[in-house]
Amino acid sequence: MFSELNRILPLGLRYMLLSAFGFSLMAACVKAVSQYDIPVLEIVAARAIVSLVISYLDVKRKRISIWGENKTLLIARGAAGFVALLCGYFAMTALPLAEATMLKHLSPIFTALMALLFLKEQIQRSTMLCIVLSIIGLVIMVKPDLIFSSTVNELPLISVVAALFGSLVAAVAYVIVRRLSQVEDSSVIIFYFPLIALPISVALLGDNFVMPGFEALILLLLVGIFTQIGQVGLTKALQYEEAGKATAYSYVQVLFALILGWALFSEIPTFWTLAGGGFIISGALINVLWKR
Repeated sequence: MFSELNRILPLGLRYMLLSAFGFSLMAACVKAVSQYDIPVLEIVAARAIVSLVISYLDVKRKRISIWGENKTLLIARGAAGFVALLCGYFAMTALPLAEATMLKHLSPIFTALMALLFLKEQIQRSTMLCIVLSIIGLVIMVKPDLIFSSTVNELPLISVVAALFGSLVAAVAYVIVRRLSQVEDSSVIIFYFPLIALPISVALLGDNFVMPGFEALILLLLVGIFTQIGQVGLTKALQYEEAGKATAYSYVQVLFALILGWALFSEIPTFWTLAGGGFIISGALINVLWKR
């Protein structure tokens, strides 16, 4: 039974599924807490505080140095992660959960290309097909009139741009993580993310801090906890799979976002969202099951 499970769901894929579920719950909490008028930078700072504590305890548990060896790349990973997180959180608060999640998932496309350029990782045919289907799906969802003659309500431009830029910077972070995973412990890599994100977000927040109530405080804590689960899964997945292929697995997060958006925020996906999502999920399944 376990050998069959390992054949169908390799360890890297299982870690990425865990990551996708954790990030989906995080996105739902971000959208929920934003309804309490909590600024995006404050959400980022709260997430960083929780992750910093958890990451620090994890590193100390392993009895290894918290500073790592390649400090330049570790700091770059933290900075890139902060920018990607800020853009992603902004998109989540301004867009329906499913649409924000799908736009975020352009990052595997950028990751595969950057991994080819900087890590010399070849793009497999299954990943190439996944990328093509995903692009088609994203176009159908965001701008269906480019393909079909239809009149639809367009998504806010600034939110779409933020999501796309966040995806690009996230790809940079993924490639850096892939490189660091060869020489650094995963807990140290994760620790540097909140270590860099916290002081930057606090400095930029300035006087815009809003004292959260009890419910908002709980949601902020959950943002940090669920993000940590997603981050651990992602970092572990990148240790077992090539960067482009591992992050392509994360497309299953789209399905989680559709379910959570409907269940928690009464967001009914449009026909175009479902059609585009169908292409994206199909690409992900082809990528995962190609070798079978």
